[in-house]
Amino acid sequence: MKAIVHTHYGGPEQLRLEDSPMPEPGKGQIRVRVSACAVNLSDWEYLVGSPYYARMVGGLWRPKQPVLGSDIVGLVDRLGAGVTGFAPGDRIMGDFVMTRGGFAEYACVPAAHAVAVPDLLPDDIAACLPQAGGIAVAGTEGLAPGMRLLINGAGGGSGTMALQLAKAAGAHVTAVDNSGKLDWLRSLGADEVIDYRQRDWADGGEKWDRILDMVATRGPHRIARALQSGGVYKAVGGNVGVLLALVFGGVAYRLRGKSIGMLMVPSGRALTQRVAQMVVEGRMAPHLEGVLPLSEVPGALRRTGMGEVKGKLVIRP
Repeated sequence: MKAIVHTHYGGPEQLRLEDSPMPEPGKGQIRVRVSACAVNLSDWEYLVGSPYYARMVGGLWRPKQPVLGSDIVGLVDRLGAGVTGFAPGDRIMGDFVMTRGGFAEYACVPAAHAVAVPDLLPDDIAACLPQAGGIAVAGTEGLAPGMRLLINGAGGGSGTMALQLAKAAGAHVTAVDNSGKLDWLRSLGADEVIDYRQRDWADGGEKWDRILDMVATRGPHRIARALQSGGVYKAVGGNVGVLLALVFGGVAYRLRGKSIGMLMVPSGRALTQRVAQMVVEGRMAPHLEGVLPLSEVPGALRRTGMGEVKGKLVIRP
């Protein structure tokens, strides 16, 4: 089978399109013929080995899994030992971030994390949903009319879906991203936009009820100044040192009525099913910038890692 492979941490130059052995499903796994696989920022992190938690999961010195790609849609091809509830030909989707393998023609994934794709969802759209949609749903829980929400990194897959959910909840949304995305974010409904290269939202004196930060770079003291009393800040990812500072340093601000910490996304079947159903019902929709072949994975990962993609890119082996 064809697969995009990397054996060392580094940039897109580490990736090679190769003929690889056909994977065999282990106990509790299913093998799928991959129909579509979204490109996520987590793929970039596993490629470059940074932040450090990517190495803690993916291999300390070199990648344990040579094939990236975790938001997989495909047809079940073979069942591993002990698998029930699936049959060859079933169309499944899931966030398989711990096993990956989606940038290939076939992948073996844990059956426990796979769900049936609703008939109304095309493969390309379904691939955009598990990881990014889960972050968007978890990151906007509890929003109420009139609340002020800031989304830092609003132009990516998670940010654009979070923007839709926030506007549907009646929130005032400030979208932060690079200048090339600002007009587009306004067209999606953002009430205010900020070019992060020109203005630091944490130092401008404005305050928000909720802040959803896709890549944390600021410590708790600066975050607290941008939160209203009773406000909540959640970081999706970032440098390990910054995340630890937010978790432990944020404790002191709880006494002042401000919650600062990481967004805990309850990954698994239930959330994936919920996200897919929300899209079927028209409550949100991913923004798909393009669909690309396996050979374009290096460029797609570079653009995703650099924050250049509007919404999502999807690979179709």
